[in-house]
Amino acid sequence: MLHKTRGIVFKTTDYGDSSIIAQIFTEKFGLQTYLVNGAKKPKAKIAKNMLQPLHLLDMVVYHKNNGNIQRIRELKNLPQLLHIPYDLVKSSIALFLNEVIYKAAKQQGADEGLFSFLFSAIEWLDNESKGLANFHLVFMLKLTRFLGFYPDRPLNGDADYFDLKNGIFSRFKPESILYLSPPHTQNFIKLLLSSFESLDEIKLSNEERRFLVQKILDYYAMHAEGFGNIKSHEVLEEIFNWRGCGF
Repeated sequence: MLHKTRGIVFKTTDYGDSSIIAQIFTEKFGLQTYLVNGAKKPKAKIAKNMLQPLHLLDMVVYHKNNGNIQRIRELKNLPQLLHIPYDLVKSSIALFLNEVIYKAAKQQGADEGLFSFLFSAIEWLDNESKGLANFHLVFMLKLTRFLGFYPDRPLNGDADYFDLKNGIFSRFKPESILYLSPPHTQNFIKLLLSSFESLDEIKLSNEERRFLVQKILDYYAMHAEGFGNIKSHEVLEEIFNWRGCGF
């Protein structure tokens, strides 16, 4: 049966000489695997470059509830990304976040709230230029709300520690060794309470951003099953340092 749905590309894999397998998070069916025949051919109707990571799609698909691999009848890049594919900083952020999203949500079923958040955040990244050095930090914290391990709200801003293992703030040092302490806790709270529109108001040093990125990834590894290690943040760090944007 044919269905119309929006989608977000997570990952593609070559299949044979001319085709690809695309893993796409759809608004209607959650994460699905699609076989796209002939995508690598010069005059392909659905070309491989239309299915780059985090590209936004408008699709007409064949869907079988018991099918492992689905098929696409029609596909458009809508809205078309104007800056992420061509801007080195934005494309590096997208590469990093795509790895985080895929590893954290690779078993995700249909979730319109999560889909709407991802779709809107990708559009924001494509269109805006302020506060990019903080975007990935705030994005990762906001994403935890949809994955089921959003941190408890801080105690009226009066918390010295954040327990990474249990996801709670405290005035007292946790028994676990996995925690944030001042001043990292206060910076973590600023990120947690921030919006994308206020990213440029968060002032962090390069060293503090690197530290918090690693701690947030540790938090994901503790709470997202099968999350594993993330490598692409090292590339992102190099790009930010090279461009002098801070990380």
